[in-house]
Amino acid sequence: MIIYNVTCNVENEILQDWLQWMVEIHIPDVMQTGFFLEANINKVISSNDDGTTYAIAYSCESMKKLHEYQLKFSAELQKKHLDRYGEKVVAFRTILELIRKF
Repeated sequence: MIIYNVTCNVENEILQDWLQWMVEIHIPDVMQTGFFLEANINKVISSNDDGTTYAIAYSCESMKKLHEYQLKFSAELQKKHLDRYGEKVVAFRTILELIRKF
């Protein structure tokens, strides 16, 4: 299992709009591509005054599927996010391999 993790630091002034847009539009759009099995929004616990950080974890069955998603869909979906929020959200992506569930 592959976890495609997108970590976003969101300026507090747009936080509610961003969270609503992610839940109602962006994450459903990502899931509708058919490449991911599930998605989770996780809030990073910290005492950071520079916004609020979230980690969105998408589960994918293989690197091959993730790569196909990246080739076909990720650029367009990331552009929609960037067009809407610009520099008010800073994002970075990490790919993890699930070794074992307990």
